[in-house]
Amino acid sequence: MKHIPRKRFGQHFLSDGGIIDAIVSAIAPQPGQPMVEIGPGLAALTQPLVERLGRLTVIELDRDLALRLRLHGQLEVIESDVLKVDFTQLARDMHVARLRVVGNLPYNISTPILFHLLDHVQVIEDQHFMLQKEVIDRMVAAPATADYGRLSVMLQWRYAMENVLFVPPESFDPPPRVDSAVVRMVPWAEPVAVPPALLSELVQVAFSQRRKLLRHTLGRWLEGRGFGGTFDTQRRAEEVPVQEYVALAFSLHQKA
Repeated sequence: MKHIPRKRFGQHFLSDGGIIDAIVSAIAPQPGQPMVEIGPGLAALTQPLVERLGRLTVIELDRDLALRLRLHGQLEVIESDVLKVDFTQLARDMHVARLRVVGNLPYNISTPILFHLLDHVQVIEDQHFMLQKEVIDRMVAAPATADYGRLSVMLQWRYAMENVLFVPPESFDPPPRVDSAVVRMVPWAEPVAVPPALLSELVQVAFSQRRKLLRHTLGRWLEGRGFGGTFDTQRRAEEVPVQEYVALAFSLHQKA
């Protein structure tokens, strides 16, 4: 029976064989590697992955699709909202130190999924995700560009990131109204240790009025925290590199 894509789950199923091959090539799965696929859908990416891996764990929210996937002998199916999956515990359950995570993420909740995985980055080997191209442009953006913002800073603090593949709308059924792309995210081996909540608040304040100089936003926020160090607030938020935001958060954390 043909599966009807469900709007509430943001379902757009990959159907272009050439694009599927290119994505699998970028992921480069090897036999026996512990991999988790988010939102396998109709298994367009799942099948070529499991053929190379031998076994694959998949997370699927749609009950009908999960039922189909359970009929596949090489898949471990977790029927759940991915935002409720504890990836750290999942790695323990699979008896591995790190997981490779892949998926065609639902565009309507892609950013919450990225931040959810950020909480479990210590058990992540790498991540390959297909997302709305506009989101990936923000994820990989360099300072002093229009796309550079909170998402850029928070993710680049913990990952080396690369936009590896453009995916046009006609590669899907049904076609989305936006362009897509595939991003590779590899956790840094030794990131600066700062509380994520502190960095997140700091960056959110900085970009709250991105057209104004930082002295109007972040400067006042720093004064309120009694910050006595040096930080140039005569710049706009988009002009400050990731490393400077992280260093500032580290300095605040050290003095707390």
